[in-house]
Amino acid sequence: MTSPLTLTEAAAARINAIAERQHKPAILRLSVEGGGCSGFQYKFDLAETAEDDDAVSETAGVRLVVDPVSLDLVGGATVDYVESLGGAAFRVENPNAASGCGCGSSFGI
Repeated sequence: MTSPLTLTEAAAARINAIAERQHKPAILRLSVEGGGCSGFQYKFDLAETAEDDDAVSETAGVRLVVDPVSLDLVGGATVDYVESLGGAAFRVENPNAASGCGCGSSFGI
């Protein structure tokens, strides 16, 4: 399945570095769970494989996979990796989010 998600080059490079260090495939799973200060929160994990019904986006040999339920909440999003004085983190720019928290890890619809 083709994904309506975008993985930036910076995020792909960071995922690849983490996966190499942990001796895992360069597959980042993005999912959405209830909770966080805005209602939903993003969850990131390294995955061993993509599931048959996952949406998959690939950048520089790194795959971003999202399950169908989460895709309803993050379709059209961009996953980036940013470094700043406050720290470094994966950020999701989600066009479906009506609100978000300051840390960028949770959102509301």
